[in-house]
Amino acid sequence: MNSKYMTAEEAVRLIESGDHVYIQGSTSVPEVLVEALANRGNELRGVTVYSGFAVARRISPLCRHEYRDSFLIDSFFVSNAFREWIAEGYGTMTPRFLGEVPELFRDGTCRVDVALINCSVPNENGEVSFGVSADLATSAVECADRVIAQINPHVPFTPGDAVLHLSQLAAAVEVDEPLVEVPTAVPSDEEIRIGNYIAELIPDGATLQIGVGGIPNAVIRALGNHRHLGLHTEAMTDGVLPLLEKGIIDNSQKAVMPGKSVASLALGSKRLYEYLDHNEDVVFKDVAWTNNPYTIARNPKVMSINSCLEIDLTGQVCADSIGRKIFSGVGGQHDFVYGSSRSEGGLSFLAMLSTTAKGMNKIKPVLTEGAGVVTTRFQTNYIVTEYGAVNLRGKNLAERAKLMISVAAPQFREELEREARLRFGHAFTRIY
Repeated sequence: MNSKYMTAEEAVRLIESGDHVYIQGSTSVPEVLVEALANRGNELRGVTVYSGFAVARRISPLCRHEYRDSFLIDSFFVSNAFREWIAEGYGTMTPRFLGEVPELFRDGTCRVDVALINCSVPNENGEVSFGVSADLATSAVECADRVIAQINPHVPFTPGDAVLHLSQLAAAVEVDEPLVEVPTAVPSDEEIRIGNYIAELIPDGATLQIGVGGIPNAVIRALGNHRHLGLHTEAMTDGVLPLLEKGIIDNSQKAVMPGKSVASLALGSKRLYEYLDHNEDVVFKDVAWTNNPYTIARNPKVMSINSCLEIDLTGQVCADSIGRKIFSGVGGQHDFVYGSSRSEGGLSFLAMLSTTAKGMNKIKPVLTEGAGVVTTRFQTNYIVTEYGAVNLRGKNLAERAKLMISVAAPQFREELEREARLRFGHAFTRIY
């Protein structure tokens, strides 16, 4: 057997105290290697662990109280594996647009000594693919002194940037571990209404960036009669498969990589992963490229569709935190909102249900204390709830408040009007 191959326990011996270690994300967290690394917690000290967008199978074994000085979790996008650990103050996060994190690796601001990745079996040329997670993994692998890979038959071989030769690995560990599957979110009746509002505004020939969750899936379901759509997105999900299989997404009118669907990562079902395996029509690229607003803007009619957590009356959008608690990260929302604004005929949609599951209002006079602004009021375009779609572009603060109130839950509108009168005075009352 090739000398690169060894056990997980042997492979993580290449990691030393003080190292900075990147762990691959999406649904392809190399969990066998992470478990082996955690088992060295009593020996190691001061190991910084970087992570990005990820859907892990479980809370990370690195998050053990006795290892709090062994591993410092530093996340660029807070995932389920580390969310509570960070909330408790044992880990932290570095704010950065996801598309700009590779620059931190490449210019040495955030050193990467070791990259832990999950790869396909090698092809006839000895190349492996790190499959559904090119995103940050591309730059981390490029910058790391040591690359340690799981060789896993469940990882699809995807064309694009997520390919390297076995000779570039410091160690390879054979595992047989299915990727995490993320069930397709079934839209509620309210989300279906939101999807319909957005789909009505999307023209034929548009290039789509679609986020993750019930609302984006509702939009996809409403696009069945569209023609010649394109896909240039950060995250690819099962939702787009029907549009691809029916030829509704044919990428024929894109300016950037026409004929190809472009993504940085994927998350979904086994069916999606099998669809992607050796599929030359889908290309996975470094997130620094997919999320570059100027690359995005070269496509015509870019439609950016994302979710959020709360919005204030001026159009400030919070999408990463619930009050002071960091819930996720910025991802590509900002990049695609800006990119779509520079695209000829482009639009951006930020969508959410008007209330939380507990019936609390999500359209606020001001954002909740501690809530982070992901998309500023200077950038917001369409805001969509189950009560309609409003376009804030070119609207002053008083006009925005009126529009935002019109898509709030009816039981909160009177309160919001009172707050708007106090805040904006005669400028608001004169338009009511």
